[in-house]
Amino acid sequence: MFERTKQFCDSFLEMGVPGFDLAIYKDGEPALRYGNGCSDIENKVKIQGNERYNIYSCSKLITCAAALQLWERGAFSLEDRLSDYMPEFADMTTRTDGGARRAEKPILIRHLFEMTAGFSYETESPQLMKCREETGGRCQTREAMKYLAREPLLFEPGDRWEYSLCHDVLAALVEVISGERFADYVKRHIFDIAGMKDSTFMLPEEESDTIAAQYAYAEGRVINIGKHITPYKLGREYASGGAGGISTVDDYIKFLEGLRTGLLL
Repeated sequence: MFERTKQFCDSFLEMGVPGFDLAIYKDGEPALRYGNGCSDIENKVKIQGNERYNIYSCSKLITCAAALQLWERGAFSLEDRLSDYMPEFADMTTRTDGGARRAEKPILIRHLFEMTAGFSYETESPQLMKCREETGGRCQTREAMKYLAREPLLFEPGDRWEYSLCHDVLAALVEVISGERFADYVKRHIFDIAGMKDSTFMLPEEESDTIAAQYAYAEGRVINIGKHITPYKLGREYASGGAGGISTVDDYIKFLEGLRTGLLL
């Protein structure tokens, strides 16, 4: 039944893709699990199916689930102003052709979920670079938002959609409302409940070698960009709600199953 699927995935290797790990589920039951290629080309390490990956934007679903747990408990309303919980977002500015001007609309919490708050995905903006400098490279999740709030918005909150740091802000909001560090909250309320033992938002240094190598296509060839190179981790104490998760395929399936069955919400 899945031979054509396997052949199609195998064709990626001919294109230069280092490796892949595929899982297909139907009604909560595994229908196909197939991997091929290498998790580390240089050391000729074959895909085993238990690799930990930087999951980038797949982190966003986890962050939204964490925030919605708090919403279901009545901890906030989607129509609440973000500044009610994080005061630095009270007096925002927006970019215009004539320079920055004071925003006319407030950022609502629902704007973070929708990605309509007006933020960009500029992780090397002047204020975020200043955050790195002034915190000695720590850039704690909550502290970094105080710097982000000094940057002008791209547009008035709610006016349009923009793929952005909205879910990083949402992670900081989880910290404020729960009183826990975001990575700790997610571990206790999502990872531990779903049995996701290989997932984290803050990887201990001693486990740094457990992540699969990362590759990019540049200058006509596949190059190793290192296991920890990600522009979305602003500092060593920054848990990026939008792109900072580390997980295995099996763990992420446990998360999705936890949502499907209502275990996590």
